[in-house]
Amino acid sequence: MEPCHDPTRQADYLWQCLSLGKRCLGLFLGAGCPQSIRVSDTGADQPLIPDLTGLTEVVCTQMAGDDSCQSAIEGILAHLEAETGSQPNVEDILNHVRSLRAVVGKGDVWGLNGVALDTLDQAICERIVEAMEVPLPHRMTPYHKVAAWLGAADRAFPVEIFTTNYDLLLEQALEESRVPFFDGFVGSRRAFFDPHAIDEDKLPARWARVWKLHGSINWFQDPDGTVYRGASTGEGQRRVIYPSHLKYAQSRRMPYLAMLDRLRNFLRQASAVLVVCSYSFRDDHLNEVILQGLRGNPTAMGFGLLFGELGDHPKAVSLAGDRPNLSLLADDGAVVGTRAGEWLRRGQGEDTPQSPGVEWSPAQEGDGDPVLRARLGLGDFELLGSFVEALVGDGQTVETTANEA
Repeated sequence: MEPCHDPTRQADYLWQCLSLGKRCLGLFLGAGCPQSIRVSDTGADQPLIPDLTGLTEVVCTQMAGDDSCQSAIEGILAHLEAETGSQPNVEDILNHVRSLRAVVGKGDVWGLNGVALDTLDQAICERIVEAMEVPLPHRMTPYHKVAAWLGAADRAFPVEIFTTNYDLLLEQALEESRVPFFDGFVGSRRAFFDPHAIDEDKLPARWARVWKLHGSINWFQDPDGTVYRGASTGEGQRRVIYPSHLKYAQSRRMPYLAMLDRLRNFLRQASAVLVVCSYSFRDDHLNEVILQGLRGNPTAMGFGLLFGELGDHPKAVSLAGDRPNLSLLADDGAVVGTRAGEWLRRGQGEDTPQSPGVEWSPAQEGDGDPVLRARLGLGDFELLGSFVEALVGDGQTVETTANEA
């Protein structure tokens, strides 16, 4: 008999973990979260922010029409495609440009000198910002629902939110819902990064912590190395987004290392629960931090809420197959206790228990014990938002919670 798992048990366990105010809770929001918010400004249904493939297309199309960048981006793309045999995404391109800039010095490579590479870096970042600098369309998005849940409970420990996204959607929802949060920066007009405040962490537990692991579209670095959050104030500044090109010594001057340390430290806490949503588990650097944390602390638990079917995520399945305290919950099945299996229930009648996010349907007709198959869609950030909104209780809406915060 093929392995199978009970989605109601897993959904109920997740519900209990998120309901308790005395556990260390963390949310890890991946690049798929903005995809759950759909808009139709152009007459066609589309995500609020394009996915990596869509973002790459937008950036490359715009730069191909820019005389100052056209030849440079075409050369970079040609080299990357020849080297990898595949179509690079915008993060691959940005990483390659910065790696070349680190070694080119006063010389040139493929006809590109340091000035040309700096110009290309800035142009790519500006086009990324244009695509991502959009507001949430209304007050009932999953970001607002998560914010309402954060603000509704009396907690012994702060909820820590880790995200690889550089957009400002989470910050907008927290501010509109009047949920206080700390992101490692201190100040108002030109907030500066303060690693000492991160280390000491003396803020009340009701303040959420927001750790942007890949930077943010409103982070800048001055020529002297100072990193601040706010608006650009002059020439020679760089956007602090996507850090994969940085060496360890460079990362120490940036917020990236401190953000990763927060993830490591969170996973060391007793009975910590990390809920990962819409993350593909394709970033080896982040996977290593998560897996090492779970391996070193058997009391910690990770839930990977995967968008789509389990077979769409072979890397995540491989990782969870070696880590009993990492459960993967996908639409059609799960990896629980290192065992992969479908969502099935055998020998059950009409009394099949119900849980939020779980939908049952007959899997077989005819004689014999009935078999029910389930779908669990919590890897869709929209459904996860509704899941945690229900935890607020008593039919209280996001609008009400935000107004009373």
